[in-house]
Amino acid sequence: MLRIFHGTKYDFIKPWRIAVGLTVAFIAIGLVYLGIHGINRSIEFTGGTLMQLEFTQPPNVADIRTTVDAAGYPNSEIQQFGGSREFTVRAAGHAAVNGAAVENTATQIQAALERKFGATNLKVVRTEIVGPRVGEELTRNAIIAILLSLVVTMIYLAIRFEWRFGVAAVIATGHDLLSTLAFLAIMRLEVSLTVIAALLTVIGYSLNDTIIIFDRVREDLKKNRTDSLYVVLNKSINETLPRSVLTHVTVAAATLSLLLFAGEVIRPFSWIMLFGIVTGTFSSIYVAGPVLLWIERKWPRARADKNLASRAAAMDASRSEPRAPVASTR
Repeated sequence: MLRIFHGTKYDFIKPWRIAVGLTVAFIAIGLVYLGIHGINRSIEFTGGTLMQLEFTQPPNVADIRTTVDAAGYPNSEIQQFGGSREFTVRAAGHAAVNGAAVENTATQIQAALERKFGATNLKVVRTEIVGPRVGEELTRNAIIAILLSLVVTMIYLAIRFEWRFGVAAVIATGHDLLSTLAFLAIMRLEVSLTVIAALLTVIGYSLNDTIIIFDRVREDLKKNRTDSLYVVLNKSINETLPRSVLTHVTVAAATLSLLLFAGEVIRPFSWIMLFGIVTGTFSSIYVAGPVLLWIERKWPRARADKNLASRAAAMDASRSEPRAPVASTR
């Protein structure tokens, strides 16, 4: 079996202040982008019409935009999709469009484009139509799914380990969500159901990594009752490092393949997954660990208090015991 990073003794916890400062700065930049540009939501959440078009010859993007605007759908998003002959037209979120008109949006846009470029020079590959009511329902369900995953995780960790571990893991997961939202805002990725699936996958991936480290921490605390939690955390992270490196490299290689070769539809999912590997590993070490240390200092465990008290009493007793006289050699 391949053995790498075995027997390491890195002090991972020591630079946690620098690591936290960097991630806070990254999240702050992302939130600024989010406040300026907002969330780039897909039609599943805004409601509207998405059309994928394929032309026989590469068209001028400005001509497509002018034609769609003239058809009665201004401010629609025109994006190149794959090659130079493929484009997507998204007419979404128009307040003046009622339910009946939404059904006719694709037909109207297609007719306008065929008049401009010719019916033989244009092919509609696919059309998706989602009403605003469905979009609101999907938004609510996505938020509920994420919140439920956090609640269930905290309950599980509180039962499986201790409440301290559950709180630390949930805070680390909250960090992953915020950093991923910041990444979405900076990259201007479109938030769709596929991206929500990637977010939930990142949450599970990060929690799995955190739980593996915490499980080793629990075992090492039982084996080394005299060591501080700081020492045990560093030891546990080093012990799980070989497994973490192999797992992360394997998942990153598969995700990178999807990012490069899977096409435009799956690309946002690949970006989120690739970033999730980085932020999930980061939070398991530099967020969950320091938070667990802080909780331990604020609310020390009773077992730890008893151990410290017994050790202090033993030291006092050894100091107060009378010493036997030393025989003279003379």
